Amino acid sequence: MGHAERLYAKNEKPSLLAVCTSITGIIGLGYIAFDGFPLFILIAACFAAFQSTIIPLSDSISLRYTQETNGNYGGIRLFGSLGFGIAVFAMGQVTNQLYPIHVIFIFGCAFLCIAAILASQMPGQQKTKTKVNIRKGFRELISNKTFLIFMIITFTTFAPNLANNTYFSLFLDKSGASLSAIGILFFIGVISEIPFMRFAQTFIDKMGLLNVIMLSGGVSLFRWALYFTAPSLWIIYATVFLQGVAIGLFIPAALQYVKKITPSHVEATALTMHAAIGNGFGNWFCTFTGGYIFDYVSIFAVYLLFGILSIAGFGLTLYLMKAEKNKNTLHQPAVTFKP
Repeated sequence: MGHAERLYAKNEKPSLLAVCTSITGIIGLGYIAFDGFPLFILIAACFAAFQSTIIPLSDSISLRYTQETNGNYGGIRLFGSLGFGIAVFAMGQVTNQLYPIHVIFIFGCAFLCIAAILASQMPGQQKTKTKVNIRKGFRELISNKTFLIFMIITFTTFAPNLANNTYFSLFLDKSGASLSAIGILFFIGVISEIPFMRFAQTFIDKMGLLNVIMLSGGVSLFRWALYFTAPSLWIIYATVFLQGVAIGLFIPAALQYVKKITPSHVEATALTMHAAIGNGFGNWFCTFTGGYIFDYVSIFAVYLLFGILSIAGFGLTLYLMKAEKNKNTLHQPAVTFKP
């Protein structure tokens, strides 16, 4: 968490982002260079250690830029979904028809190294004269009741959406979808995030941050409840776009809400905690627990777990909305971004 704050405090170029991105790609080659489960665990741990810094650093850079230029964060973030969707679809076709699965790690390393080169060319942020105390900043965050509650919302609402990337193909397979249909549905689901990210700021301006977060949480809850009932395949086809609503609206709104409720001098640390809980611990918990449920019950019961978590997140969002109306827990004005 401290790396991100030190980066801006010293007015460096985003060199940390470039270094972590390139190292992540190189470590990924270990999956094809070594064999054996213990080595895979070691590689996965090293890979995660560097990969986990990419999202909070890039988010912090993007948010700073859009704040300074009155830009639209969603208009930047949507390229992440676009890249992920194209990569999944393209690599699926390549490995299915032309090359072995090892080529995924080679392409991954190549593109991450290209991203690192581009990141190294980015200009630094405006120098700040404020001395950053990482430990004090962390204590300040964990004493912020609103921030802690929202971290639980991130855990219960956003993490199941990420874990769904692991179980959705198994769910589709149990529902009778073909391999080609699974790839196409994955692609449609990810691509559907793009228009919602692009116009997320419009929703935020009209509805407010917490209302948008509640909307995305409600859509997630509906989706998990639907999947738990083992619906017909055509219903799954017709509702796959709900992924775009759930993720495409939550990510921009959540990041802006984190900025809203935390002081600027601990911004990067707050964003890192947000990513660590949603993308890291929350994703791990849902994937790990879902694996046991899948082994001992069924794939459909996994979505019952996701639904229960989403109910908790929905309830906590309502609590924050009530607290916001009472003006008991807010700390500073909201940040406004224009599309």
